[in-house]
Amino acid sequence: MTVQIERSATPRIAPAGLVFLAITSVSWGLNWPITKQILTEWPPLSARGLTGVAGGVLLAALAVMRGQSLRVPQGQWPRLLLSAVLNITTWMTLMGLALVWLPASEAAVLAYTMPVWASLLAWLVLGERMSLARILALLMAFAGIAALMGGNGINASMEKLPGIVMVLIGAAVFAVGTITAKRLPIAMPLIASTALQIGIGCVPVALAGLVFEHPRIEALSAQGWALMVYMTLIQFCVAYVCWFAAIERLPASVAAIGTMAVPVIGVLVSAAALHEPLGLGQVGGLVFTLVGVALAARS
Repeated sequence: MTVQIERSATPRIAPAGLVFLAITSVSWGLNWPITKQILTEWPPLSARGLTGVAGGVLLAALAVMRGQSLRVPQGQWPRLLLSAVLNITTWMTLMGLALVWLPASEAAVLAYTMPVWASLLAWLVLGERMSLARILALLMAFAGIAALMGGNGINASMEKLPGIVMVLIGAAVFAVGTITAKRLPIAMPLIASTALQIGIGCVPVALAGLVFEHPRIEALSAQGWALMVYMTLIQFCVAYVCWFAAIERLPASVAAIGTMAVPVIGVLVSAAALHEPLGLGQVGGLVFTLVGVALAARS
């Protein structure tokens, strides 16, 4: 993935980037209730880590079939490892564990404070212009997320506090990973680069799950297997490829703000599938978030 960054130029919003961003948002939004459901059958690190390793292997096979080399060019290993740790290992570990303490809808909402940190870092590190429209988009989307948090009755109780802390740390680290991917692009084909990042990033998560959680294959029902397939093929193979493709084509701040559609989808699907709360406060928050995302895409 090669990206030329010019501080003086106004970043151009490519329509293809918005399409990739939309696919990512839908895929990741659905994954929150799916991951919460899989925790009724399998432990978090094993579920996230092993599906990630499988997804990385499948993407690597696809890259080879498309004639892409998996050889990492000289000098690119530090960038690859840094991106894998920030965007994959830390996120998968903390978000998987957080769902032990939090409902899927609350975790999804808290996780997407990430665009706030990413937009600020894009301004400070990448020199991306923070236009009035983009600032307004950020504020509207974040106000919507705050409304969703209040609507779901989040409180910093001792029972929920570990999950809240994990989600917020994971969101900050993922924001740094987003800026890193933009600032230090990896000089490799997209699918090959994504395969290596996912595979390398998920190996320590999977190993930790095998050592500390001792997952049992026989514990998975037919539904559990279906959810694991979704996590492998959609969450990792489709969503991450589209995410890195979106970062290539969009300003980092726009890509980050655009992911605020993820908690909207996560809250709606969690309400429908897991019977988590959805009241007037959540609906108002959804509207604010979507308007903010739409404004960001046009700014």
